[in-house]
Amino acid sequence: MIVTYYGKQFFKIQLGDTVIAYNPIGKDSKNKTSRFGADIVLSSLRHVDFSGADQCAYGEKVPTLIAGPGEYEVDGIFIKGFGTETTYEGEKKWNTVYSVVFEGINLCFLGSLAKSDTLSREVKEGLGEIDVLFAPIGGEEMLTPADAYKLTLALDAKVVIPMDYEDGKGVLETFIKEGGANAEKMEKFTFKKKDLEGKEGSVVVVTAA
Repeated sequence: MIVTYYGKQFFKIQLGDTVIAYNPIGKDSKNKTSRFGADIVLSSLRHVDFSGADQCAYGEKVPTLIAGPGEYEVDGIFIKGFGTETTYEGEKKWNTVYSVVFEGINLCFLGSLAKSDTLSREVKEGLGEIDVLFAPIGGEEMLTPADAYKLTLALDAKVVIPMDYEDGKGVLETFIKEGGANAEKMEKFTFKKKDLEGKEGSVVVVTAA
C-alpha cells in the first residue's frame, strides 16, 4: 500500500490498480490542489477544501463518491462513516469519520474532528482495530497536538499520520514530542500489513507532494 499526501487532508491511497482519494482539495480552494484518477473519493466535510471529487476524475477513472455517514461496500472495500459535530471557519458543520478496510488493512480518517470527546464509545467500537490513523493536529478548530496524540492512544492505532497543519508553526514538532519519540519522515509511506505488526502509536510524517 502506498500513501501520498497533497496537503490539508488530501491523501492518495493506492494498492495495485485501486486508488482511494481522501478529502481532495477543490479547484476553488485557496490551497494548492492536485489531480489524478481515483476509484473512490471520500469527503468528510462539505467545503471546497475537502470536497473536490472532480479533481479525481481522470482518464478512464470516474470515482464513486462517498460523502457522509453510513455503511458502504465498493469493489470489496468496506467503508463505515460516523457523523460528528465540528466547526470549520467559524461555522458549525457535520464531519464524517471514516473506517476503510482495504485488503485487511483498517485505515481510519478523522477528517476535521474538533474534539476527541465527540467520538462516543459506540463510534470507537465501530472503528474496530485501527492499523493506520490519519489525524488533524492543527489546533484552533481542530484537535490540538496534545489532544490528537491522546486520541491516538485511546484508539490504539498502530501508526498515526498527522495532517492539516501549517509548517513553521511548531505544531508538528509538538505532536512528535507528545509521543516521546522521533517520527519517521518520508515522501511516501509504503507498507504491507506485516510491516505494522508490533507497532503502537508510531508516528509517520508524509511530506506533502
